[in-house]
Amino acid sequence: MRNNKLVEGRGPGVLWYFRMAWRDSRRNKGRLVLFISSIVLGIAALVSTLSFGHNLREGIDDQARELVGADLVLRPPHWITPEVMAIADSATNRHSEQISFPSMLYFIQNGQSRLVQLRALDGEYPFYGNLLTTPVTAEKDFRRGRMALVDKTLLLQYGAHVGDSVRIGDLSFAIAGSLDQAPGQNELSTTMAPPVYIPLRYLADAGLSKRGSRAEYRYFFAYPHGDIQRLLAAIGPRLEKADVEYDTVESRKKRMSRNFGDLTQFLTLISFIALLLGCVGVGSSVNIYIKEKINDVAVLRCLGLKARQAFLVYLIQVMAIGLLGGIMGAILGVAIQQVLPGVLKDILPLQTSFRVSWPAVGEGVVVGLVISLLFALLPLLSIRRVSPMTVLRSAVEPAGRRRWDPVRWLVYLAILVFITWFAFLRMQRWGKAMAFTGGLLVAFLFLSGMALLLMWLVRRFFPMRWSYLWRQGFANLYRPNNQTLILVVTIGLGTTFIGTLYFVQQMLIDRVTISASSNQGNMVLFDIQNDQLPGVDSLVRRSGLPVVASVPMVTTRIKSIRGLTAAMVADDTAGRAGRGRRDGLADSGRAGRPGPWVFARENRVTYRDSLVESEKLVAGKLGRPVKGPADPIFISVEEEYARRELRAGIGDTLVFDVQGVPVTAVIGSLRAVEWRRPPPGFVFVFPSGVLEPAPQIHILITRVGSPEASARFQQAVVRQFPTVSVIDLRLVLSILDDILGKIGFVIRFMAGFSMLTGVVVLIASVLISKFQRIQESVLLRTLGASRRQVRTIQLLEYFFLGALAASTGIFLALGLTLVLAELTLESTFSIHWIGVASIFAGVCGLTVLIGWYNSRGILNRPPLEVLRNEG
Repeated sequence: MRNNKLVEGRGPGVLWYFRMAWRDSRRNKGRLVLFISSIVLGIAALVSTLSFGHNLREGIDDQARELVGADLVLRPPHWITPEVMAIADSATNRHSEQISFPSMLYFIQNGQSRLVQLRALDGEYPFYGNLLTTPVTAEKDFRRGRMALVDKTLLLQYGAHVGDSVRIGDLSFAIAGSLDQAPGQNELSTTMAPPVYIPLRYLADAGLSKRGSRAEYRYFFAYPHGDIQRLLAAIGPRLEKADVEYDTVESRKKRMSRNFGDLTQFLTLISFIALLLGCVGVGSSVNIYIKEKINDVAVLRCLGLKARQAFLVYLIQVMAIGLLGGIMGAILGVAIQQVLPGVLKDILPLQTSFRVSWPAVGEGVVVGLVISLLFALLPLLSIRRVSPMTVLRSAVEPAGRRRWDPVRWLVYLAILVFITWFAFLRMQRWGKAMAFTGGLLVAFLFLSGMALLLMWLVRRFFPMRWSYLWRQGFANLYRPNNQTLILVVTIGLGTTFIGTLYFVQQMLIDRVTISASSNQGNMVLFDIQNDQLPGVDSLVRRSGLPVVASVPMVTTRIKSIRGLTAAMVADDTAGRAGRGRRDGLADSGRAGRPGPWVFARENRVTYRDSLVESEKLVAGKLGRPVKGPADPIFISVEEEYARRELRAGIGDTLVFDVQGVPVTAVIGSLRAVEWRRPPPGFVFVFPSGVLEPAPQIHILITRVGSPEASARFQQAVVRQFPTVSVIDLRLVLSILDDILGKIGFVIRFMAGFSMLTGVVVLIASVLISKFQRIQESVLLRTLGASRRQVRTIQLLEYFFLGALAASTGIFLALGLTLVLAELTLESTFSIHWIGVASIFAGVCGLTVLIGWYNSRGILNRPPLEVLRNEG
C-alpha cells in the first residue's frame, strides 16, 4: 500500500499532507467554493478601501498646492489692518484679497432669484492651479469688467447662459462664464449656496459692504522664492498676536489628511466588519464540514494517523481556500476601487486617480487570510479529540469535544487581539481600538444571546397543540445542523448598519424640519440693515404675509472671562501640556478654564427682555433693561455652552468686544435652547438698552403658503431690497435631504458589503446544510407529507430566522442611534415606525426568498433516495 508507512509507524512526509488535502478537497469542491465565497466580499471591500485611502493620500500630496491656491492664506476676523498687511507683505508683492458672504442673485432674464455664496475677488488668485471655467477665457475675462462667474449647476437650474445679466445688490453683472471648479471646492460644499465670483472693486457700489454684514475675509500670498516655514517662524507670532489665523499648504495638507483619513478609516472599519461577518460564516461552514468528516478522521486514526496529523490535513485545506479567497477578493477589490472615486466624487474636493496599491492589496490579503484562519481554527480543533473508536461508537461519541479546551480559548483571545491590533493600525489610538473591539464583541454577544435564547425558549415552551407544520418549522431552529446562531449574527449585524444609517439620516432631517403649524415661519430674510427694516417689514405686510419674528443680531467677540484673556489661557495651556496648540484642544478646560478657541470665535448675539418659545430658563433670572451707564448688564447664556465652553456660571463676568467697544457683562441666567425651532436661537442674549447703537443686522421670519407665492415674494424683495438675502426653508430641507442622500449613499455602498456578506453566508449556510435538509424532507415525504407541507415548514423556519435577525438588528440600531443622538449629535431622537416596518419586512422577505430559492431542489428528491442511502 502507498500509505503503509502509517501502519509501520513512520510519520508521513510533508508532501503526503498536501496530497491528502488535495484528494479530500476534490470530493468537496462545492463546499470549499462556499467557504471562499463567504470571505471574498469582505476582503474585496477591505482591499478597495485600503487602496482608495492610499491613492487619496497621494492625491492630497500632489494637489495640496492647487487646493489652497497660494502659499499663505490669512483669515482675519475683519478687514486686515495696514500693520498686519505689512507683516505678511514684507517678502512679496503678489497677493490677492477675497471677501465672501451669502447674498441674493437675481436672474434678470426670467425674474428668478437664489441665495448664493458671493466671493468678491481682487488679484491673480489662485496663484497655483486655476478657476476652471467654461469658456476657458472666462477665468481672466471676469476680472476686467463688471462680470461674474456663476456656478455651472446654478446656470443649468435657472436656464441662464453666458452673456445674460444677473443683479447682485444694486448692480447688474454680465455672466462671463460658468464656474466648473474652484480650489478646495466639492459638490456638497456648493449645494446649499453655490459660489459666484465678482471683482472686489464693485463690492462697495453694489451696497454689499456695509458694517455689521456677515463676511469672511481671505488674503492670499505667494512666495515663489522664499521658504514659507522660515517666513512663518518670523511672522507667525506677530500674526497670532494680531488675532489673525492663517493657513499654508502644509497645514491644509495635514488637515485634509486628517479629515479624509477619518473617512477612509470609517470605510475601512466597515469593510473589516464585513470581513468578520464572512469569517463567522467560514467558521460555521467549517464546523458543519468537519462534523461530516468525523468518520473519515476516525478511519485515518485507525490506520495509525495521529490526531495532530489529521488536524494538519484539514488545516492545509482551510489555509489554501483562505489564500485563494484572499486572491479572488483582492482582484475584486481592485475592481471596486475604480468605482469608489465616482461614488465619493461629491464629497472629495480633489481628483483621485486609480492606481493599484500593492501594499494595500498585500495587507488586505494577509488580514483576510489570518482572520479567516483564526475563525476556522475553532471548529478544526475538534479533530484533535476524535478517537479511533468513533468508527464503532459514532452514535454515542459526538466528536470528542471536551468542556474545557485551553487551546480554544487561546484562539478566542487571538481573535480579539488581532481585531484590536487592526483597529489600532487604522485609528492610532488604543482607547478607540479597544472601544471598537468592545462594541463588536457586545454586538456579537447580544445577537448570539438572542439566538440562543430563542432556541431555548422554542425547545422549552413552544405549545405542542399548535399545528404540525408550525411545530416542525419551529423545531428546525434548534435541531442538529441548524443555522439559527450564524444567520442571526450575520443578518442581524448587517441590519444594524442599515438601520442605524437610516435612523441617523431621518434624525438629522427632523432636526431642521419646520412644523406645519401656523405660528411658525418657513422663510427667513437676513442681512437687513437698520434703515431697511421698516421698509422690509412694510413689504411683508403688504404682501399679506405675517411677521413671525423680527430679531436684531450684533457681531461680538469675547475679550476676557473672569479676568482671563486669550493670552493667559493659551500660556497656561501650553505650560501644562508641554506644547502649544492654536486650536486649543490640548488639555482644554482643566481647572475650570475655557479653551483659547472661545476667544477666537465671532459670536452673533441679540438683545431682548423676554424668552421666546424655543427657550426655557433653567437658572437665575433675565436681566432688566439698562437705562443708564451705571446700570449693570446681566446677560443670559445657553446652559451647555456656559458649562462646556466658557466654564462659567451665574455671577461670572465677561468682557465683550462689540466692534471695537469693550462691554462688561455679568451672567445673570442660563437658558435651555431648542435650536431647531424658530426664531433663531442665540448663545448670548443681552438686555435692551446696550447694543442698540452698535452696527447690526436684522433677521425677519415670515410664512409663505406655496412655492409660487414664495417665488413672487422673493422677486419683490430682490427688486426693492437687493442687498437683503432670503432663505426658503423648504428649499433648505430639500437640499439637506439631497446632501444626506449623497452621504448616505456612500455609507450604504460600504455597509452594503456587510449586508451582502450576510446574504452570501445565508446562501452558503443553506447549501451546506442541504444534505441534512434532503434527509429531513425525504423522511417527511416517506411518512406522507406533501410537497406543499414540506415547503411551508421550510418557509416558516426562514421567516422565523429573518424576523429574529431583523428585530434584533433594528433594536441594536435604535439603541446605537439613541446613543449618537445624546452624546454626539445632541438631538432628540424619535422612532420612524414606517422605516422600522420597511427594514423589518425587507430583511424578512430577503431571508425567506433566499432560503426558498436555495432549498427548492430538495423537494425534487424521490422518497426512495433515503432508503437507498441507508442501504
